[in-house]
Amino acid sequence: MKFSAFIKVCLALTVLLNISFQVLARDKPNIILIMADDLGYETLGCYGNDDKLTPNLDKLAATGMLFENCYSTPLCTPSRVQLMTGKYNNRNYIGFGLLDPAETTFAQQLQKQGYQTAITGKWQLYGYEKQWELAGGRKGSRPENTGFNAFQVWQVDKVGSRYKDPLLYSDNRTNKTHTGKYGEDVFVEYIENFMEENKEKPFMVYYPMCLTHDPFTPTPFSDDYQNFDPKAKKDDPKYFKDMVKYMDHTVGRLTAKLDKLGLREETIIIFTGDNGTSPKIKSRFRGGTYQGNKGQTTERGTHVPLIVNWPGVIKPGSQNKALVDFTDFFPTLTEIAGNTTAAKTLQLDGISFYPQLLGKPAKEREWVFCDYNPKWGTFKHQTYVHNKDFKLYADGRIYNLQKDLDELQPLSKNSLKPQELKLINNFEKVIAAKMDAKK
Repeated sequence: MKFSAFIKVCLALTVLLNISFQVLARDKPNIILIMADDLGYETLGCYGNDDKLTPNLDKLAATGMLFENCYSTPLCTPSRVQLMTGKYNNRNYIGFGLLDPAETTFAQQLQKQGYQTAITGKWQLYGYEKQWELAGGRKGSRPENTGFNAFQVWQVDKVGSRYKDPLLYSDNRTNKTHTGKYGEDVFVEYIENFMEENKEKPFMVYYPMCLTHDPFTPTPFSDDYQNFDPKAKKDDPKYFKDMVKYMDHTVGRLTAKLDKLGLREETIIIFTGDNGTSPKIKSRFRGGTYQGNKGQTTERGTHVPLIVNWPGVIKPGSQNKALVDFTDFFPTLTEIAGNTTAAKTLQLDGISFYPQLLGKPAKEREWVFCDYNPKWGTFKHQTYVHNKDFKLYADGRIYNLQKDLDELQPLSKNSLKPQELKLINNFEKVIAAKMDAKK
């Protein structure tokens, strides 16, 4: 009996030790942050797209957490700067296609926390002559100076194809045309190799995809891909569905590689989009038609997907209705990596949604703020704040988002109920406080 009791104690200790090792392993989980380009939430099956083009992402949502109310800015550079720095654009945005070199990125912070970091995909944050001129002579940032140990990206100091036969800048400091390759395949292969090389260390991969940005061109899933000449300047929205399918395919490749490496349960995958879908695209969505509105401040220009998957940690099939904006990613990533004070130290604007991933009580965002001034093209400077129900612009326009999603019928304060008026008055204070915020 004594020997039997001893065996039971040993078995119990073994189980406890295994649990402890699992906890320790997850103190610094691997992180993969994927951001599709020009992809509104309406394009994914898990959000209600009727064409069901995204089985891999739908599976990640079904086995992880789907956020119903994630909001970007309306355009790529403002969103990328906000996501990478955790600050609203009025504090650090210097111009389109530019990331202020003085800013701290989440990659630099994660390096300090012991992570090997990599980026592959779209860069477009260094700029060129016209953008530097518009920014008063200021230049943007290069990937080698923003916290990435490894990188292979499109558009740093040269512009070429991003899809077939892509021209990419890599960590050997050279540009190379990958003849006979498709851009997203090159990016995924780079990530696969990086994960294999760093499987014994905590790593963070930031993958800002080139898909599904125009030009809308054939993918390897398209019948006419082999004969397509990337110099032909083709741009046909009929290829958008193929591009969405291929975007989803690349996500499936990454999850399969994690499984093969035995890293799936040690890796958190976060997927989002940088802004709404192109207005050239109409999607079959929840029984109707949904047209994208990239570049504009409406729901169609800013409502993006957010899916987070972490086997054994996030409850499968979780639906999260909390508001999220792009300043929230930086503090979330640092907290995932074990640092709960970086957001305060760096004076970030975001609120970590990490506790929500664990199903713990957490502070939720009460509103989304945006100071949108891309300093590019014909886009106008607009500042606004909203929750799920109402939206206020700095110029005084008020919209009921539950009844007027496309913001066609501005309301007067006189038409509001007392509680609604109280909310709008609070929004006015938020705008005033945020616009007064210092860098």
